[in-house]
Amino acid sequence: MKGDRVEIVVDAGDTTRTYEVVASRAGRRVETAVRRGVVEVSEVTRSGTVVRTARFMATRVLALVEQPVPREDAGEAEPRAQARPLREDPKA
Repeated sequence: MKGDRVEIVVDAGDTTRTYEVVASRAGRRVETAVRRGVVEVSEVTRSGTVVRTARFMATRVLALVEQPVPREDAGEAEPRAQARPLREDPKA
């Protein structure tokens, strides 16, 4: 979802560097994968097309922080107006 973000903290020798991959448009998401010693963070469209990818050596990654955008839960939405009982017809 738009606004989802992954922060990657990498050991850069005598210091650390922080990188961010953000889902920049509506319908995009951020996916992470660890394969063969490489951490891969990608921004992906709804159809699965990769827009951009960041790759880091797994031995250098200190932290991988996923920060999803807060979503509205269906249970927390405003309660619906309750239906009023039907009035009895006074003429009946």
